Amino acid sequence: MPKVRSRLPVAVLALLLVALSLNSITNAQRSAIDTYAITNARLITVSGPLIERGTVVIRNGLIAAAGADVHAPPDARVIDGTGLSVYPGLIDSYTDLGLPEASPSPSPATGLAAFLPAPGPSPRGGPNSTQPPGLQPEMMVEDVIRTGGTEIESWRSVGITTALATPRTGVWMGQSALINLSGETPQQMIVRSPVAMHVGFTPLRGTYPGSLLGVFSTLRQMMLDAQRYRDSMAIYERNPRGTRRPDTDRSLAALIPVVEGRMPVVMLVDTEREITRALDLASEFKLRLIIAGGREADRVAERLAKQNVPVLLSLNLPKRTTPAMAEAEPEPMRVLRERVEAQQTAGKLAKAGVRFAFQSGSLTDIADLMANARRVIENGLQAADAARAFTIWPAQILGVESQLGSIEAGKIANLTVTRGDLFARDTRVVHVFIDGRPVDLRPPAGGSSRNILSGTWTVNINLGQSDRSITLNLRQEGDRLTGSISGPLGAGEISNASTTSAGEVRFTVPVNVEGQTSEATFAGTFANNEIRGSVTIVGSSPGTFTATRSGQPN
Repeated sequence: MPKVRSRLPVAVLALLLVALSLNSITNAQRSAIDTYAITNARLITVSGPLIERGTVVIRNGLIAAAGADVHAPPDARVIDGTGLSVYPGLIDSYTDLGLPEASPSPSPATGLAAFLPAPGPSPRGGPNSTQPPGLQPEMMVEDVIRTGGTEIESWRSVGITTALATPRTGVWMGQSALINLSGETPQQMIVRSPVAMHVGFTPLRGTYPGSLLGVFSTLRQMMLDAQRYRDSMAIYERNPRGTRRPDTDRSLAALIPVVEGRMPVVMLVDTEREITRALDLASEFKLRLIIAGGREADRVAERLAKQNVPVLLSLNLPKRTTPAMAEAEPEPMRVLRERVEAQQTAGKLAKAGVRFAFQSGSLTDIADLMANARRVIENGLQAADAARAFTIWPAQILGVESQLGSIEAGKIANLTVTRGDLFARDTRVVHVFIDGRPVDLRPPAGGSSRNILSGTWTVNINLGQSDRSITLNLRQEGDRLTGSISGPLGAGEISNASTTSAGEVRFTVPVNVEGQTSEATFAGTFANNEIRGSVTIVGSSPGTFTATRSGQPN
C-alpha cells in the first residue's frame, strides 16, 4: 500500500510563520519592558566597595548584575547615569504606611479595626478572640494593608522603597509586615509577613490594664499562659485518646513563636527607664528583643550591645514647636538638652557597637527625614553608617538581608537614584525602582493631621477658689503623645497620655499644690485649636481647664 504524504497548505504554513514571528516580537518587547540598565553611574553598593563608574542591570524584578565591568544588554532600556548616584532602596523600619485611615466613628473597635485609633476598647475582640482590642497578638497588619495613597507617594519621593508597616495601638499590638511601596494589590506589596510581634507600654483606656503596673502584669501573664497552652496542646497531640481536648486560643497560639524565640518582639520605648524595663522583660522570658523609638538608647548602649539588642531609631528629632519670641519664657534647660542629645544618639550607638536602623518616627513632613539625618551626621555619625542605617542594617535586623539592603546580583531591584550625595542639602531623588520597575515621583506632601496637638499651649486651670496658668508642651507622633508642663504648679513630664481620632485628649502629670506633690489628671476634647475639659488633682476638688496654642504646630 503506497504511503500517503500529508502536506500542509502553503497558506497555513505562512500563517504559522507569522504567528511565530509575532510571538518572538512580543517576547522581545516584554523582555525590554522588564530589563533596564543604569550606566556610567556612581554605585554605592553598601555590601562592597564604592564603584565610581559602573552599571546596574535590572531584569525581571531582580538585580541581574552590577559593577564597573558590566555592560548594558541589547534588550535593556538604558538610563544614562552620568552624574548620578545609585543606592539600595531606602528602608523605613517603623511606620503605619499602608494602613487604612482611622475611622471617626465612635463605635468600639472590633476585629481588624483594633489596629486603628478608637475612643475605647470593647469587651470582646476580633473573630474568635479571647482578648479585648489592645491585647490581641494574633492580629496581623497584612490583613488590612491598602495600596497607593498620597503618603506612600510622599515616602517614595525621598527614596524610601520599603517600609515596616506596624500596628498603631495596644499593649499586644499585633504582627507587622514588611512591604514594598508599590504594587496593585497588597499581596504584590508584601515582602515578608509576619516580621515581628509588637508591644506597647501605654495602658489601655477604660479597661484593664489601665496602669503601667497592669501592663507588665498582663504581658507576663499572657506569656506564661502561652507556655502552658503550648505544653497542653503538645500533650494532647501526642495522646489525644482519653484526654480532654484543650480549648483553642488564637491569642495564646500567636505568642508561642514569641516565647520560643522564633519571632522577634519590637517594644516601642523611648526613655532610659522604659528601655531598661524592656531589657529586663526580654531577659526574663528570653525574648528576641528589638527596641523601637530609642530616643535615650545611648544611655544603655553597653547593655544593648551585650544583649545583642538592635534599635529602630526614630529620626523624628525633637525641635522647637513655636516661633521664638522675645516675650516668651525661655525654654527649660531639660528641653534644650533633650534636643541636643537626641541628635547624638545614633553616633553613640555606632561607637558602642549597637546595631540600629533609621525610621521616620511618624514624621508628618517626610521631607524632614534627610534634614534630620544630616543633623545626626553633624553630631557624630559617619555618613557611611547613616547610609547603612537606611539599607543593609534594617534588612539584617528585619531578616531580609538576602533580599534587600545592598546592590548585589540576585537581590530585589529596589534602587534609589540621586543627583548628588544622599545626605547633601541640594540632593534630588531622580529615579526610584521598586521590584525592578520605575515608579512615578511626586513632591512630598507636607503637613498632616497626625500631629495636630504638637506645640506649646497656655493652660488656664479653674479649681473653684483659685485660677492657675501653666505652660504645656505637647509632641504628637502619630497616636503617641508626650510632653511636659512648667509654671506655678511645678515642672514635670506627662504620662499615661493618649489621644483619639474623635479629638479626646488625656494625660496625667505630677503637680505641686500648697507644698505637696500630687497627681493631676487632665481629660478634654480638642476642637477649633483649643482643648477644653476637666482636671482632677488628688486631694482637691475637680476643676476645669482651657488650653490655647501659643503658636502653630509643625
